[in-house]
Amino acid sequence: MPLPFLTADRAFGTDAANTDDVALPFDDHDHWRRPYRPGPCRVASAALLLLLASFVLIAAMIIAFAGALPGAGLCLGVGLTLIAAALRLLRAGVWVSRHGVRRVGFFSTTTVPWNRASAVRTVQQPVRWLGLPRTVQGQALVVMGQGGEPLPLLTDHNADFLSRAEAFDRAADTVEAWGSEYRPS
Repeated sequence: MPLPFLTADRAFGTDAANTDDVALPFDDHDHWRRPYRPGPCRVASAALLLLLASFVLIAAMIIAFAGALPGAGLCLGVGLTLIAAALRLLRAGVWVSRHGVRRVGFFSTTTVPWNRASAVRTVQQPVRWLGLPRTVQGQALVVMGQGGEPLPLLTDHNADFLSRAEAFDRAADTVEAWGSEYRPS
């Protein structure tokens, strides 16, 4: 049973069967956007962090009502840190715009303008499993800089694409299409 309300997946009046990753008509290519949805591992981790943050904030309120304000302040700080960590975890990934490609990590962000990227391609190489030091053989979408230094953007074993090979292929194709459209020839 289709629901009649609008979602971020499609524009008003479009059929669900006709939406083959087409950009929405109101999309502005000057704004940074993620060309894929966050994976279930990333969303579940952020949800658990937010759940833990709610318990810590409730504890802060109870401690404040008990009269121990320094302890309540500490709990409030921990709760706000957990919320910030959950939001940063959801923000992590690859973002594209007309200006370039941006890899947002938990602690750092790297932006490569399209005019400094010589190629964007999918390669077979050892990749990190969920960002841990353990490596497995897999696919990675890399952007080659002008100096020839490859920057891995996506892997098929990260938190967004673990056990979702089709989603990785779609996301890699989308980022490659953005690169071929906006990279100077």
